[in-house]
Amino acid sequence: MKTNGILAAGLAGLTILAGCVETTEESSAPSAPAVGSSSDLSSFEGARAGQAEMGIRNLGYEPLRSEGLTTWYFNRETGACAEITTSDGRYSSVTMLPAQDC
Repeated sequence: MKTNGILAAGLAGLTILAGCVETTEESSAPSAPAVGSSSDLSSFEGARAGQAEMGIRNLGYEPLRSEGLTTWYFNRETGACAEITTSDGRYSSVTMLPAQDC
């Protein structure tokens, strides 16, 4: 009988804790990264290329072309263009360019 009381108390505690978990629609949707903006990616310089790629895409940029280790990204909504060069797995150079350079 004592074991049933402990089990019931434990289940009640878990039920209370489960009610504390907040879920929102925003938490499941991809969000903009903490760095960069839809018009300026210069803060991505030095970032790990593999990890930063999704952040750049989440800001609305898409890769247009690549030459060697350099890729040009364009944001159709803002008209922003970025030339990003990768070295040793990191973005070694991030330069914002006029839209016509993309």
